[in-house]
Amino acid sequence: MSADRPALGILMMLGFIAFIPFSDALGKMMGGIIPILQLILVRFLAQVILLVPYALIAGLSFRMTPRVFALTGLRAILQIFGIGMMFTSLLYLPLADAIAIAFVMPFLMLILGHYVLGEEVGIHRIMACAVGFVGTLMVMQPSFVEVGWVALLPLSVAVIFALFMLITRQIAKEADPIVLQGVGSLIGTPILLVVLALPLTSFNMGWVWPDGYHVMLLVIFGTVGTIAHLLMTWSLKFAPSATLAPMQYLEIPMAALMGWLFFREFPNGLALAGIAVTMSAGFYIVFRENSAGARARAAGPAP
Repeated sequence: MSADRPALGILMMLGFIAFIPFSDALGKMMGGIIPILQLILVRFLAQVILLVPYALIAGLSFRMTPRVFALTGLRAILQIFGIGMMFTSLLYLPLADAIAIAFVMPFLMLILGHYVLGEEVGIHRIMACAVGFVGTLMVMQPSFVEVGWVALLPLSVAVIFALFMLITRQIAKEADPIVLQGVGSLIGTPILLVVLALPLTSFNMGWVWPDGYHVMLLVIFGTVGTIAHLLMTWSLKFAPSATLAPMQYLEIPMAALMGWLFFREFPNGLALAGIAVTMSAGFYIVFRENSAGARARAAGPAP
């Protein structure tokens, strides 16, 4: 079992933060044309196509203990529901708003990481998450009168992905991240195929044959999503969830950038100030973890 390497875990999480809003933007772009379940299937199929052959060629072992296999299956089911709810919310909410509302997740990760995994939280991490959440509220500027029940979907996403990341943290050191993603996709893909084979009438539950342009977008969508979640899995292999939780706030300014590039959704002055606050909270935890790691290495092993 490898030791924690917080700096490397943070770097992997930054990669996830850079890629996942782009994947979400593609999902939002196609969500009005391609059914949601079909988009989720593409995400899982991409993981099967890209990761399973690589794992076989690299000679990685697919053996898992019954506990790890069961948690991997639960993780795949949580991912299906989480992605589905997020893409559904993106049909009605701006990209940055949907992601911002979902950012009660770091608080949930801190609580679950402390009480379930026994991870150290500490006042600095709590303060970073609290400051980041204030910035999130500034970005959100929530108006449930305007959006109604749809605003609750990202909150459900937050709960689901907090559990998803907690499970990932529990098993990331017991299975190679590529194998973990590959096996999860092998579990999730048949489930999605069975559901899609059912005679469902709702557009978001059916099947649409894409044209050439949308086939290209789906390929990019699946590839980027696979890379993003692989980076997230790697990050949890090297750093505690409590360390990575404040970093997640940096996803909001990335989402705002993607929202502007793809949909011309530009945050107003208060939202921009909120983005600055969230970035400050994220960078604070990065510098603090790096400084703590440098001091620990300088001190050397205890006598």
